[in-house]
Amino acid sequence: MTAESTFLALDDIRSYAAVGDSFTEGVGDPGPDGTFVGWADRLAVLLGDRLPEPTFRYANLAVRGRLLDQIVEEQIPRARQLAPDLVTFSAGGNDIIRPGTDPDEVAERFERAVADLASSVGTVMVTTGFDTRGIPLLKHLRGKIATYNGHVRAVADRYGCPVLDLWSLKSVQDRRAWDEDRLHLSPEGHTRVALRAGQVLRVGVPADPDQPWPPLPPRGTLEVRRDDIHWAREYLVPWIGRRLRGESSGDHVAAKRPDLLPL
Repeated sequence: MTAESTFLALDDIRSYAAVGDSFTEGVGDPGPDGTFVGWADRLAVLLGDRLPEPTFRYANLAVRGRLLDQIVEEQIPRARQLAPDLVTFSAGGNDIIRPGTDPDEVAERFERAVADLASSVGTVMVTTGFDTRGIPLLKHLRGKIATYNGHVRAVADRYGCPVLDLWSLKSVQDRRAWDEDRLHLSPEGHTRVALRAGQVLRVGVPADPDQPWPPLPPRGTLEVRRDDIHWAREYLVPWIGRRLRGESSGDHVAAKRPDLLPL
């Protein structure tokens, strides 16, 4: 048995809470005050610009490194308590990239979380995973991510959720859409995702998220190899080290915007 989620009209969205991990926290998109901005903050601006200030309110509960069960335990109760008109729910990615995880089982837990949210808030927008064919560290997981995406779409159908389909967003296949760590979006990548989210919600957006990037000069083999060595030393080795030690990049990190506040 499924719960029904009301897909609110755009004019009825006056409050928004973002739930998730580093993607939704905005890692890779630093702001002038040292905190991250990210696609969810940028979507909040698109939504808020429709209304007189300070009518629109926004919370971002996302914390980097969080697994699905941690998001369910730490963030969803707060989102239910806030009861906003819109929640964006992006979760499961950190579970899927872990060796031995079953995307079918992760999707079952994801669906229970969506059902919980859908009973308390206006609209729940869910997100698919990215197509990782161009990400060296993750391209071998492409089939696993595609399986999980299929489940996410099925859950969205059952609960009446709009879907932010990141797999089909071709502009983020360009390396300029990604931060130097190759795991998180760059500021422009986050901007493209925010624009696509705005399109899904039928917000008038100022640019096409799939607008082609300017051409890049060709890179030689030596330059590519030098970049790969730098990436491995600066990002891959520390990432593996944290995994081996059982640490998370989100240890001791709190949600940057835990309350529904005016923009």
